[in-house]
Amino acid sequence: MILLFDVGNTALKMAFVKEDEIIKTYLFSTDVLKKADDFYLLIHPLISKYIFKKAAIASVVPHKTKELREMILKHFYLKPFVVEPGVKTGLKIIADNPLEVGADIIAASVLYQNALIIDLGTAVKYLYVKNNTLRGVVIAPGLETSLKALVDNTALLPNVEIKVPKTILGNNTVSCMQSGLVYGLVAQIEGMIKKISLEVNELPPVYLTGGYSELVYPLLEEEVIYEPKIVLLGLLKILKKNL
Repeated sequence: MILLFDVGNTALKMAFVKEDEIIKTYLFSTDVLKKADDFYLLIHPLISKYIFKKAAIASVVPHKTKELREMILKHFYLKPFVVEPGVKTGLKIIADNPLEVGADIIAASVLYQNALIIDLGTAVKYLYVKNNTLRGVVIAPGLETSLKALVDNTALLPNVEIKVPKTILGNNTVSCMQSGLVYGLVAQIEGMIKKISLEVNELPPVYLTGGYSELVYPLLEEEVIYEPKIVLLGLLKILKKNL
């Protein structure tokens, strides 16, 4: 079996792969990964009955990558594969500095030959891939990032639960903020799909992934494909290319 880790700024996903299929996924706050030994104790009940032959990491948090490497080496006796400069991906990248492109963007971009991938995480990312080439990216604040900025920079607005309000127009502070956050993101996604398709003169298949994709997907009027495991599946594809 193969053990996969997708480490974002807010969320950490762990997945088990058997015969090229992801059979289990677990979601943690990235904050729980502080020390290698402590994290191993946390996940031990989940992994104790399995034998892993390989492990792979796609991470955008360098100090968390270090702890994961240490944990896998020490407790699994494996040298983990890490998505980083120099590994084979099969993806061409058009960028001023390709070394700046994050592991999550690379992993998400290798899965489809032609696609517009929208990843709803700490940041909202729009990835345009054509002929196995990452041709451009848009990055915007994610839902939690937007909420934190709103709360931190105002005197009276409270921290609220991120959920879909009953109506778009709110009648109290909480519902007004929830509408602005959620439906504001929906409008952004629908608008960006149109703007990007106009710029590239095509509308490729649009895929929605990331932590808040399940919340937002039912609200979209644009035709999109919901695939919550894109980064993990891309990580698996890159790992296999480097075996």
